[in-house]
Amino acid sequence: MSAEELKSLRSKLDEINVELLELMTKRAEIVTDIGKVKAKIGTKRFDPVRESQMLEELVQLNKGPFSDDTIRHLFKQIFKASLDLQKIDQQKELLVSRKIKRTDTVIEIKGLTIGGEEKVIIAGPCAVETYEQTRAAAEKLKSLGVRLLRGGAYKPRTSPYDFQGLGEEGLQILRKVADELDMIVVSEIVSPNEMEMAHKYIDMIQIGARNMQNFELLKVAGEANIPIILKRGLAATLEEFLFAAEYVVSHGNSQVILCERGIRTYERATRNTLDISAVPILKNESHLPVLVDVSHSTGRKDIVVPTSKAALAAGADGIMVEHHPNPPVALCDAAQQLNPEEIENLCNQLKPFLR
Repeated sequence: MSAEELKSLRSKLDEINVELLELMTKRAEIVTDIGKVKAKIGTKRFDPVRESQMLEELVQLNKGPFSDDTIRHLFKQIFKASLDLQKIDQQKELLVSRKIKRTDTVIEIKGLTIGGEEKVIIAGPCAVETYEQTRAAAEKLKSLGVRLLRGGAYKPRTSPYDFQGLGEEGLQILRKVADELDMIVVSEIVSPNEMEMAHKYIDMIQIGARNMQNFELLKVAGEANIPIILKRGLAATLEEFLFAAEYVVSHGNSQVILCERGIRTYERATRNTLDISAVPILKNESHLPVLVDVSHSTGRKDIVVPTSKAALAAGADGIMVEHHPNPPVALCDAAQQLNPEEIENLCNQLKPFLR
């Protein structure tokens, strides 16, 4: 073969490469449109039956010189790239994505801000038990400069025999104490039917880990004009976590705060495993404020201080921690609730991190 023949064949090959690129681009455009349709109707991106059918049709049309296995391999790579393209395109459109909003979302409530440069502590008893217990916890927190008072009135528990909370009575106690001490009520609801009642008593609604994918509750939260703290599910990926937040934001409520509260792993040294890497990832991927629940993530009082410091150092906008005036008699999670001396030590240790 002469040099001219080689040059001619290479030229033809270059032309075919360009044609292939043009066809791949057209295919990518169609794939992107398919991804948008799938997102609207709630269909999963990956359809193994459809992929298998396409591969078999291509193999049947194969006349060589490539083997059937080679054809399958080449097109599986193309299909994979298409799925990745759908994923990237879908993520670009998420309202919670930093690609949509470059600046940090800052949530203002009763003179306090969450997000941006502000670092906050949300603290209080795991469960509201009595007025006296809640008032004692709140007084201690207020003396330490903590204004965000958390307390559970509705307690989704693993066992049906565990204390489930006082319900509306618990919310009434929280509201009364908060009004007396000029504090901000943070509490959980577990059903869409409770949203109307929540507006009477709660300043900031918490959606717990077990309800992260309670989609009807998320939709109702999206229609409410009240800040929402959304906790990560026990086994939820960060992608699933952000999609849960998207449910709220897409229904009109942009006041969403993400809360990492530990995930379930094989480790037994802690109650859950604190995924500290989630904090910078969420801060990079989303413009929403990020909190870390250092009580539920570890279940251990002896490591609350270092994990709190780690959370704030990693970029968290604040921490959530449980405090009870007398933990040994607490009706739930007694082992992880800080007593008055322990919560004071924590707040003192965190002063360099707080404004």
